[in-house]
This record gives sequence, structure tokens and C-alpha cells, in this order.
Amino acid sequence: MLQIDLWKRVLIWMTVAAGLLLAMPNAFYPRVEAHNDAMAEIALGLDPATVEGEELWPAWLPSGLVNLGLDLRGGAHLLAEVQLEQVYASRMEGRWPEVRDVLRNARDTVGGIRQVPDSPPDELRVRINEPSGMPQALELVRGLARPVASTIGTGGTDLDVRAEGADVIVITLSEEERLATDDRTMAQSLEIVRRRIDEAGTREPTIQRQGADRILIQVPGVGSAQEVKDLIGTTAQLTFQPVRIPTSNPNERVDASEEILPAIEGEGAFYILERTAVVTGEQLVDAQPAFDQNGLPAVNFRFNPAGARDFGDYTAENIGALFAIVLDEEVVSAPRIQSHIPGGSGIITGNFTIEEATQLAILLRAGALPAELEFLEERTIGPELGADSIEAGRIACIVAFAAVLVFMALSYGLFGLFANVALIINVGLIFGLLSLIGATLTLPGIAGIVLTIGMAVDANVLVFERIREELKTAKGPSRAISLGYEKALSAIVDANITTFITAVILFAMGSGPVRGFAITLGLGILTSVFTAIFVTRLLVVIWFERRRPKTVEI
Repeated sequence: MLQIDLWKRVLIWMTVAAGLLLAMPNAFYPRVEAHNDAMAEIALGLDPATVEGEELWPAWLPSGLVNLGLDLRGGAHLLAEVQLEQVYASRMEGRWPEVRDVLRNARDTVGGIRQVPDSPPDELRVRINEPSGMPQALELVRGLARPVASTIGTGGTDLDVRAEGADVIVITLSEEERLATDDRTMAQSLEIVRRRIDEAGTREPTIQRQGADRILIQVPGVGSAQEVKDLIGTTAQLTFQPVRIPTSNPNERVDASEEILPAIEGEGAFYILERTAVVTGEQLVDAQPAFDQNGLPAVNFRFNPAGARDFGDYTAENIGALFAIVLDEEVVSAPRIQSHIPGGSGIITGNFTIEEATQLAILLRAGALPAELEFLEERTIGPELGADSIEAGRIACIVAFAAVLVFMALSYGLFGLFANVALIINVGLIFGLLSLIGATLTLPGIAGIVLTIGMAVDANVLVFERIREELKTAKGPSRAISLGYEKALSAIVDANITTFITAVILFAMGSGPVRGFAITLGLGILTSVFTAIFVTRLLVVIWFERRRPKTVEI
């Protein structure tokens, strides 16, 4: 019989209402976007009285928007190369204390040891005073090698150790370790770039690895590529290092265990520091913009338990000594330790503006890049081009929409009008789902919506043609309509499942614009099936119950 239970009717209309409610903010895009930006600023701690835009949209209504991609909104396109050689150099520098200690324990055999200055960055060279002890020295250093931590499981060790001449030991990373280091460095760089951009509140960036050492970054909605470079181009490597002495001579000779770094404040000011840091930024768990005791912008920080213990122990043992806070090889400040600092928290002061303090806090929270990024390509896509793309997409959707509406009305009469109502609901549900999942709409995504509009009526066409066939068998209109929906169901499901599988494959295998097309196509298939099987049938049932026609013309 041609009937639908009350609970099913309520569920169908509730689903339609929820989808259209979620899609509604997109009809007021500028207002809702301003409201969302204001709410984000308030969430960061700004005074609501100083933030404009909160009142532009009711707080009790949904405020999710379809994010516009780079080709629609404008923004920045960057291609960056990760300087992997810096990681090799850092690894070698970090192994020096181990090598030094193990050779010192064999001083009777190898004699005195010292690091060879001016070595290549990716090598650690150690000179021993007793050439006769070279075999034992090589054996001891090789004993420091560890298995390569790699998913490919090569089984090698991380160090290559060889003798050069009679008294120099050369230590480098093995080829297996370099490959594993490259993979870890790229994964870490991708994650940190993503966290920095997310911390800044940018909507739906595209961040992908390209090739062995490059990262593609596309950030919609920013004014210029330079803004993104300023945010992600800084390594933000934070260390806390003991100070030997301040100096004004940047060329002063220092030991291999020391380094000279400039101070941010004061032209011509330098510090001689111990290379080995007491605590590093990797042990930070939080950093927030704040103000110091003089009301100037600063950054509060907090260490994890291990960092807090090391920080507290050092300050307890070195009261009265200078302690440098170093950011990207520049001394931000070098305060004197006045007392033991337990708890693992402190404050970074400097000649900051509020914006600089906020950005520094973002960089420290996101973590340090393992190596610098060299930008090979950068483009800023203006919002005017995006506006043209939106207008072209809007016209394409309107033309496709109008053509389908006219065709269905002329071909199927009243039933065609029911299909048109379902089509309008279908488009609203697509935008509601896009808003719900926070998807990004691109030009290919608009193409997917246009394709969905054309395909959306296919299921209704199958149903209506099947009803025509059933009416020819002299069955009553109620029975013919019921059989039409029942017998067309399998064909509708089969046709849409194959297309949906294609959309899933495109999403899994593609990237960027291809994924945008796959998302709108896949969601369009789901909403099309829902509106064809449930919404149009409910409209037909309501009409039939009211009119009770003796015959039906399709």
C-alpha cells in the first residue's frame, strides 16, 4: 500500500530541516564569517567589549561555513624545501659529548682528545694524541652506534666510523640512518607547519609532501605569501644555555665546546655560551603571550616534568650566574639567576610588540622545525580572481539547475515538480553536510555539485518511468506508485553505489582539487538517493492522501 508510517515522516522532515539549517549560514557568508572570527578572538582571551562582529549572527543558530579553497577565496601558495643537511649537522654535534666521554675513559691508551675545528657540518672529527691507540678508539666509538630506527627494517647502525690518517677519527651518519632521518624530518616538518597554521586560525590549509624534501603549502584567505612565510619560515629553536662571559668581539677565539651568539637587544653585544643546552624547546608543554612586571609584552612558558627537573636543578646549583635564553641562535635575554626556580615555568622578556609575543608563543607551542625551510616558489592569489571563480561557478550551477527544473516539469508534470522540490532540498543538504564536516569547496568541487544536479534526477526518472509501466497494467494508481518505487529501488542503489565507489577511489588516491571533486560528488550521491527515495515519495504520498485521484498522469 502507498503509505508511510508517522515516525518515518517525522524523521524525514527532521533530517531535511537539520540539513537546511546547517546550510543556512552559507547564505549569509560575510556576516557569519565575521561572527566566527570575533568568537575565535574572544576564545583567545580578548575582551568581548573590544571585539566587533559577535552580534552579526545569533549565537543559538549554527555558524558552520563551507570553507572556500585557494582558487575561490584567494590566498598564498608556497613550495618549501627542507634543509636536511642541517639535521645531519645537528645530529653530529649532539653525539660529541658521548664520543668525548667514552674516549676520556680510555685516556691511558688514546691520550688527550680534542674536536677538530672547521670540520664539514655533517661530520664529527676527533683528534687523539696517541696514534697507537687508534684501533681501540675506533672500537669504542663504534660501540656507540645504535640500530637504525626505521620502518623499512634494514638492520644497519646509525654511525659510520673510520680513521683518517694516524690520529683523526671521522664519524658520519650511515646511509640507512640518513634515509630514516629524512623520513622523520619530513614528517615532523609537515606536522609542525600544520600546527603553526592551525594555531593561527587559518581555515583548511593544504599541506602536502612533494618529492624527497619539499612541502607544498596552500593557505586560503591570507593577504600575502609573506604572512605565511613569517609564521612558518622561522625554525623557533629555543634553548637555555649557560653563559661563560659577555663580549663585544664576535671573532673572539673560543673552545670547540663554546659558541658566540649575538644578542637581539643592543648593537654589538655578544655572548660566549656553552654549546650544550641545559633545557631545549622540545621540553616545553605550553607558551602563552603575557606581560612582564613592567607591563611590557612577554611570553610565559612551562616545561614538562623532565625539563622542569633539569631547569630547577641547574638554577639551584648556579645562583648568581648568567643564563641565556636563545631563540634561533640569537640571545633573547640573559638574566642572572637570583634564586632556585622550581616548578619548571618562567617568562621570556624582550623588546616585543604584542603581535611578536603572540607569534612567538604560537611558534613555541607548535614546536621547533627540525631544519630551516627554503622557499622555492611563492604566489599570492588575489581575492578578485577568487570572486570571478565564484561568480562563474554560481552561473554554472544556476544554468544547470534551471535546465533540470524545466526539463522535469515539462517531462513529468506534477511529479516533475515534486522532483524539482526534492532537487532544491538536495542542494541544500549538500551544503549542510559540507558545513558540518568543515570541507573545503574548490572549483572542482563546484563541478562536482553541477554534476550532482544533473545526476540527482536520475533516480526520479527511473521511478517515474517505472510507475508509467505499472499504470499500463491496469492496476490502480496507488498500487502503481507503490510498485514503481519498490521495483526501481535496486536499479537506483546499484547505479549510485558504482558512482560512490568511484568517488571514494578519487578521494583516496587523489589530492587537492581531485579530493574536492570527490567529496562533493560523494556527498551529492548520498543526498540524491535520500531525496529520491524518501523525500519525493513522501511528497507523492501526501499529495495522494489529500486528492485521492482515480487516475494518475505522468
